[in-house]
Amino acid sequence: MRDYAKVEPKMWHGKTCKDLRKKGAKALLVGLYLMTSPSSNMLGLFNQPILYMAHETGLGIEGAMEGLNGCVDAGFCSYDEESETVFVHEMAKYQIAAVLKASDLRCKGVQKDYDALHDNPFLGAFFDRYGEVFHMTSRREFNEVSKAPTKPLPSQEQEQEQDSSSLRSEDSAAKTQRTSSRQKREEITLAKYLENCKAAAVKPVPDDHAIRAWCVDAKIPSDMLQVAWVVFRERYTGDEKLKNKRYKDWPGHFSNAVKDRWHGLWFIGEDGAPAWTSTGLQRKQVLEAQHAKAAPPQEVAHEHA
Repeated sequence: MRDYAKVEPKMWHGKTCKDLRKKGAKALLVGLYLMTSPSSNMLGLFNQPILYMAHETGLGIEGAMEGLNGCVDAGFCSYDEESETVFVHEMAKYQIAAVLKASDLRCKGVQKDYDALHDNPFLGAFFDRYGEVFHMTSRREFNEVSKAPTKPLPSQEQEQEQDSSSLRSEDSAAKTQRTSSRQKREEITLAKYLENCKAAAVKPVPDDHAIRAWCVDAKIPSDMLQVAWVVFRERYTGDEKLKNKRYKDWPGHFSNAVKDRWHGLWFIGEDGAPAWTSTGLQRKQVLEAQHAKAAPPQEVAHEHA
């Protein structure tokens, strides 16, 4: 268990809390819980069963799931039900630092803690987000073969054993609530995913995907989302280091890129609205120039996210 965590008073006036408040009190409580959870670590990537979240927040299974879904919709975190893993996207930034110098000994500590993490789908996403700023040296991929439940850390086992009697009665309800109807998907490259989408005549990012509603709430216009998709696609199909990356959920990976502004295409102005950066404006102009050229309609349609 962690003995210390940073929770600054000014966070209540920050964008994170404002976004969580919009999703309701349960989302705000779950967000604060994840920042201070006994299971948490400084990386913001840890095993967090909903069962314990429900018990320790007092929300119950249904309330905890509602709050967690609000956190995910607000872009605060991502959650994988199978491995019961949460990735609080900006936690490492605030618990460690926004950027570390290469000579900072914490860089080795981050890599060591990252290497020791249990197998989960967010290992690659964490490295993509923090690898450069923390000078990390090796990237891990999710090993789908590893399906065994994650064993609690030794420091957590005693506390979990003490709580077990009060939690057993909720276990069956928790499993029922968390049963996912999603079909199993294999990890594939983005190029293969796009090939599959084209063959099925569907958009790479479905019209009903949560990221589109999130962009509406965040006031991100459709042209920004489109440029973000093109940059994302070019990166994962043309970059030698990234084109062989494999994920089960490419729309979800793209969602993280949009929410965390991986490519620096826009910034948030004083009025709270997004505005183009010089990089974003340049990419927008290039895309508009390309679309101005004659192109087969089906290719233009497939280009859209």
